[in-house]
Amino acid sequence: MDSKLVKQYGTEILSYRLRTVRQKKRMQYEDFDKKLLRLKKERNRLYRQEKDLGYEPLIPPVQKGWKRFFVLREDVARSKHAEFFENILKKINTYDWSYRKDFRVRKRRYGRNKYGVKTQALLRPYEDHFQRLNFTDVEKSFFYPALKMDHKGRFERYFVFSELWRFVLRVRPNMIDKVKRRDEVIEKRLAEIEDYLEWNNYKCRLEKLTQGDCWRRKWRDDFRFSGKNPCKNRPIHLILQDIDEGLL
Repeated sequence: MDSKLVKQYGTEILSYRLRTVRQKKRMQYEDFDKKLLRLKKERNRLYRQEKDLGYEPLIPPVQKGWKRFFVLREDVARSKHAEFFENILKKINTYDWSYRKDFRVRKRRYGRNKYGVKTQALLRPYEDHFQRLNFTDVEKSFFYPALKMDHKGRFERYFVFSELWRFVLRVRPNMIDKVKRRDEVIEKRLAEIEDYLEWNNYKCRLEKLTQGDCWRRKWRDDFRFSGKNPCKNRPIHLILQDIDEGLL
């Protein structure tokens, strides 16, 4: 309560619970934050509704590029262990897509454009992922462990299938026979919410309300406007030590 109002009207004015200018300003900020939170809830609800629309058949189907994946080799597919290796392949198979049937990519080298075939390998799951694949003891015997260094300099163990000759790559047309159902009302409302948050730069404020901090502002303050390079004039072993401790 403003002291001037108390002097002018006495202490009885305190019973009316009149708000000061600061309190009114704070309420405006709180109302605006509540509006942003309501928009986020509405956006999440619309995303869920859009996801639950499902698919509808596309008649006639159309081809979009080519897909490549692993299959059993012909002699393995005719053997009595075909079902066993087929179960392994379902868990470690990988798929790739290209607009070219030969899966060749351009590699610029020495100022000239050269083409080479894209490499594709079977899945090499890390230890925790390997356990979630629920391999049997017999299936696990066909894998051997290997070590790989991550970006932090730590070694992680992954598992490699030992008999790669049993699988070969096959290229098939990538046929699209179904499309996502669309709702114009949902798409229009989502576009309005995204434009409102993006063009007015309210996404940072919304992240601070929901996550406690805005990564955009933190990155800007730490690296753009700090004016200091944390790696300048420092020995390499101290920089690596800070990276291991998470300081950089």
